[in-house]
Amino acid sequence: MKAGLWVSPEGKDEAMTMMPIGVEPPLCAREVDFLATGSAEEMIRRCGRTAMLLPEIVDALETQKFDQPGRLFDITDLPDDDKELITQTLGKGEVTGIAALSNGISAEMQEAVVAGVWRICLTNDDGRLIGDYIEVASIPGAVREACSVMPTSISHRPAPAGAMNVMPVLAEVADRVAHYRDGDPAHIITFSLLPMSPEDMTFLQETLGAGPVRLTSRGYGTCRTVATGARNVWSVQFYNAMDTIILDTLEICDIPSGAIAAEEDFRDSAARLRDIEEAYFK
Repeated sequence: MKAGLWVSPEGKDEAMTMMPIGVEPPLCAREVDFLATGSAEEMIRRCGRTAMLLPEIVDALETQKFDQPGRLFDITDLPDDDKELITQTLGKGEVTGIAALSNGISAEMQEAVVAGVWRICLTNDDGRLIGDYIEVASIPGAVREACSVMPTSISHRPAPAGAMNVMPVLAEVADRVAHYRDGDPAHIITFSLLPMSPEDMTFLQETLGAGPVRLTSRGYGTCRTVATGARNVWSVQFYNAMDTIILDTLEICDIPSGAIAAEEDFRDSAARLRDIEEAYFK
């Protein structure tokens, strides 16, 4: 098994149909800012719905709190030109993700270039788009919804041959999960500091199981945040440019802080979007 907790053992299928961790599409070169091109002016003139939506998003950003539910803007039935203009205006930021909801619907998430603004596309079992939204939130509501149905108890069989430290780790995780309350600081277990055998890591992954949420953040490196099958237990892995794990952890918390927009992010994003609105849409 490859180093790190949340890498599938050879021959095992993921519980969710998603690209395996460690296999990501190459990053494309940044496109020229569409709004600065000559062809944008005519589209902006045609897309009045987008011009009306932007100040509403700005207003939501100016009042949003990081610990409060987000605000949704339904763009499902907007004309294609409006959707394209919204896509170009908001851009694509560093965080992407997917959440599998209990009703069989999948939520694909893409953060905008401004933090705290998300594009949420809902698809059914057949892959058909059934909802398209802009959400202002610290983390999309679909993430919390998907995780809310996960169990808070952990059961396991006896330790396998070759195990070293997996049983104490599981006892620590189970205790933290049982006593976790909303707002508690994250409890972090760093595998880089523990002697864990391959048997330990395989048994730990099999015991915790696969959860319904996966988030990937790209900045100076890559951070992959994966929900396990136990509520409030997350695998958080940091990779270098060679896609090698440099920090492998479990976090017991509501949502890992690295995936959440902070309070000041909303205000900064509001100011940036306001500038865009005034420069191009007025």
